[in-house]
Amino acid sequence: MKELKAIDPVSLGKMLAIINAVIGFIAGIFASFGFASAFAMVGIPAAMGILAIIIFPIVFAIMGLIMGIIVAFIYNIIAKRFGGVMIDL
Repeated sequence: MKELKAIDPVSLGKMLAIINAVIGFIAGIFASFGFASAFAMVGIPAAMGILAIIIFPIVFAIMGLIMGIIVAFIYNIIAKRFGGVMIDL
């Protein structure tokens, strides 16, 4: 078992940005169906729902990047004081 003493904030941020972008794409697909139905009821073209497929991954990726950096920064402070997570490499 090895102790994870520190995490590079930018590295974790990039990884979470990519993961969240994939999740955002999937969420965007589902949201586009709902948006298309809702917009059709009020007379807005259904194609507006397709914007969710573009916007959701971008927003999710930005949030993942920011949260990854924050979480790694907090983890590094706590791990320095109390010890890190034990992992088997």
